[in-house]
Amino acid sequence: MKYKIIPFLFLIISLTSCKDDNQKRIAENEKDAKKKEVVFSNIKKGWDFYDTPINTTAEESVATWNELRLFLTELAQKPKRTIGAFQQKATAISKKAMALNENVPIQFNKPQIKSRISTLITKVRLLDLYIHLDVISDKKVVHLIAEINNELASLQRQMDKIVEKSKIPAEEGESELMKMMDDSRAIPNNNQTMIDPNIPRVE
Repeated sequence: MKYKIIPFLFLIISLTSCKDDNQKRIAENEKDAKKKEVVFSNIKKGWDFYDTPINTTAEESVATWNELRLFLTELAQKPKRTIGAFQQKATAISKKAMALNENVPIQFNKPQIKSRISTLITKVRLLDLYIHLDVISDKKVVHLIAEINNELASLQRQMDKIVEKSKIPAEEGESELMKMMDDSRAIPNNNQTMIDPNIPRVE
């Protein structure tokens, strides 16, 4: 009789422990689902890009600079339903941002514009990276969106500065002075012999 009771007790104990494990697992899953819901809600709320030109120069450039127009259009399309939709959108924005380096209008093909485009691309790629992590930091994603907006505004302001500067008429003789300062136009002096600083000179 004793030997029949022992397996029965063992069976009851194992069933009870399985039930406890299942309840713990269900509680953890519910907690995880709520956390993901909060992350999704915060990202959805913070997903707000400057998708329209902030000045006349940028507005006019959108008509001719195809890559800038496509980038702003991509920013304007906000995903809604799932975190997966936001992840796909981040990847699409990243591709459009990298294309900004191609076909930059001659007027804006300057170091100060190129550096701002590079910084903007870096921020967009970071957004794409952070939103694809297994554990997504909603604070980091929202912060990067704000940084992308700042970089985009900085780029457009720099474009405006270049246009305004080009409208200022050059003073008389300024173009000749600029040509004189250009090292690439200097006449090479091949007759000048190399002087060894170690050889004593007679003065």
